Amino acid sequence: MVAYRSRNADSQSRRPTFQAPERWYEPTGRTIPRIVTQDPGRGYTHAVTAADVRERLASLPSEFSSLVEVVQLSQMTRKKRIFPLYGMQWGPNVYLYPIETSLVETYLKPPAPQLLIETRMYGGEWHQLDTHWELVWTPETIRDFYLNNVLIHEVGHLVDTWNTNFDKRERYANWFAIEHGYRATR
Repeated sequence: MVAYRSRNADSQSRRPTFQAPERWYEPTGRTIPRIVTQDPGRGYTHAVTAADVRERLASLPSEFSSLVEVVQLSQMTRKKRIFPLYGMQWGPNVYLYPIETSLVETYLKPPAPQLLIETRMYGGEWHQLDTHWELVWTPETIRDFYLNNVLIHEVGHLVDTWNTNFDKRERYANWFAIEHGYRATR
């Protein structure tokens, strides 16, 4: 889960207020996920459709897919452009973020080894240019990456109820995405 804190605008109150990273959907106990689609924003597109997400979750064992209550295809915001993510899990909800309409992502620094490996596994192509790196996708490769890596990684966080350390939770979610995403679909 990602959370940000900021100062309350009311000068009489000095308590920090919680700034939710996304719209919160109250847990209801539902076992069939609800899919919410927001407009991706100008210059952005969703890598997957609501139907793609429904179909992919339905192909998982029900003990995993039933943990997801809402999947939101989120809108790009200024803050998300500054702190880019492909997806996030918060409570029983999964949020998938849009990608540039061009399907070309620009990085000012070389990609971290984990990102390089994961994106290449799904067909992303890296190009080093003079001052930056570009990650180039096709509609098919980005769809595969989101459905079998990003979505399944976030579901892995829901399945993992025993690790409390951030690094261990990430390691488990990465393993889960390999086992139930990549290997299961190859």
